[in-house]
Amino acid sequence: MPKIIHGRQIIDDAFTLVTEGPLPSGAVCVSLGYFLENRSAVLSHTGLKGVQLKPDQHPELLGDAVTSLDMIALEFPAFADGRGYSYAWLLRNRLGFTGELRATGDVFKDNIYYLSRCGFDSFAVRADKNIEVALTGLDDFSEAYQASIDRPIPLFRRRLATAQ
Repeated sequence: MPKIIHGRQIIDDAFTLVTEGPLPSGAVCVSLGYFLENRSAVLSHTGLKGVQLKPDQHPELLGDAVTSLDMIALEFPAFADGRGYSYAWLLRNRLGFTGELRATGDVFKDNIYYLSRCGFDSFAVRADKNIEVALTGLDDFSEAYQASIDRPIPLFRRRLATAQ
């Protein structure tokens, strides 16, 4: 069973990726194409349900189903492709997604901290990278100056609040 980082721990991935055929029992993650063709079957699935989006598939294509999903996986095909960062922010802030937000693909120690700042809370680390080393990337920095999903109040405002 593949491993992922979730909740700052390395755990077994409970989700099965489905791109065609009937949905198996248990937690499933379907491609966007499968979801759009089988929307009612996916949303009525009794197990956990998720959708995997490629970088050219905008989260708004999920429509109002966003709040019915347990997990959304955003694929990072290359280190230089940053669309997933913007999509994560959009899902968390504008679309109200509160479930598991997973980064997949080119995910490793050097970018995992920044992914978490944008709202990702689950990471499928590249197969050629050590998942235990990647986990340490969440602690690369002890403080962040800017506001973000994981810490909405910037450092200067936090300092002002404690100084008064």
